[in-house]
Amino acid sequence: MKKRRKLGRGVAIVGAGMSKFGMFADKNSKDLFAEAFNEMLASIDKGVDPGEIDALYLGNFSNDFFMHQSHWGPIITDLIGITPKPATRTEGACASSALAFREGVFAIASGFYDIVLVGGLEEMSKRSTEEVAEGLALATVPYEGTAGFTFPGVFGAIATAYFAKYGANREHLMNVTIKSHSNAPLNPKAQFPLTIRDMMNKKIESAKKKGVDTPQWSDEKDFLKDPRANPVVAWPMHLYDCCPISDGASCMLLVAEDIAKNFTDDPIYLAGMGQGSGRGLHACDDLTYFEATRYAAKEAYEMSGLKPNDVQFAEVHDCFSIAELLHIEDLGFFEPGEGYKAVADGLTRLDGSKPINTSGGLKCKGHPVGATGISQLYEIWTQLKGKAGNRQIPISDLRVGGAHNLGGTGGTCTFTILERR
Repeated sequence: MKKRRKLGRGVAIVGAGMSKFGMFADKNSKDLFAEAFNEMLASIDKGVDPGEIDALYLGNFSNDFFMHQSHWGPIITDLIGITPKPATRTEGACASSALAFREGVFAIASGFYDIVLVGGLEEMSKRSTEEVAEGLALATVPYEGTAGFTFPGVFGAIATAYFAKYGANREHLMNVTIKSHSNAPLNPKAQFPLTIRDMMNKKIESAKKKGVDTPQWSDEKDFLKDPRANPVVAWPMHLYDCCPISDGASCMLLVAEDIAKNFTDDPIYLAGMGQGSGRGLHACDDLTYFEATRYAAKEAYEMSGLKPNDVQFAEVHDCFSIAELLHIEDLGFFEPGEGYKAVADGLTRLDGSKPINTSGGLKCKGHPVGATGISQLYEIWTQLKGKAGNRQIPISDLRVGGAHNLGGTGGTCTFTILERR
């Protein structure tokens, strides 16, 4: 009989912080991490002396490429004043800081450390769109890169396969986009805090001011169907199906469960976590699911003893609108081929039975790739603490949330379940 995975010692989150996400000409990676770190310190009810931090685990995908600067671990320990404590950088493409979280958990569970800072950062906006696309394409497998795939092309192929197998269409992707943009204005950290209707109205007002023909869009979907407003990037992916180029940082303080109440009366606990690896698209037998996500979810559910129905809400890696549909199916929230119907029926809305991406998701919150994994966990922590303000999920007993992070074309996937006790 297979042994259920468990930790040698429980782990809790006692504080978390996140910079605003966006494109910042006047801020660098250190500025952004300092913003996140200071918020994290302020979030700890009973306070913490940074000198007590035993180690740093930091996710960063490609500041080497984007900023021509590597070796970010000791740069950040110096920034926050914990030198000579050890620092380790983790890299798993867009899942880099989710891996930092895992390594921090293992370090505490082993008994070697008691208090660990985990985080992530990425600075992307100082490069052109073409250079960013080139940098991100480093996370494809060699065969995909040689064939000329960039990420919009990858997820365009995935969407085409999903449409063909399950009968979905572009309008179902629009439902995801509209839902995410409805959540984003409620998140003060979001890069695009605008609904689709807000954007549509701005375009109309701009046309009126310029004295050109005013677009006659009847509603959000009419707007998204117009190629002038929402051009094709890699069919069926259009502009509003794609996440933006972003700068940002995020961090969390992890401690051993038995000392968590020394820092806060309301810790959030790790219930389960998993990680999986995937093969390149050319070697997949089906493009409508991610093998690595299913494996990671299986590990997390086994460790926690929970089932998909027990997870009340989740942040999933919606780098493209189609990705959200695959993830909510792969995590077991909905049956294969039923995800797009669930979104159409409003089940994944903030007030739905399974809220997804209450932060606005990568699509609207932003996607500074090295910071994304911890930023997703930040949203779960914020919701479980009841501190999400206008985007707080309207469930009276909110206790269990999950965060799913994907790296590359599905080569690295994680799923982490947090709980409030």
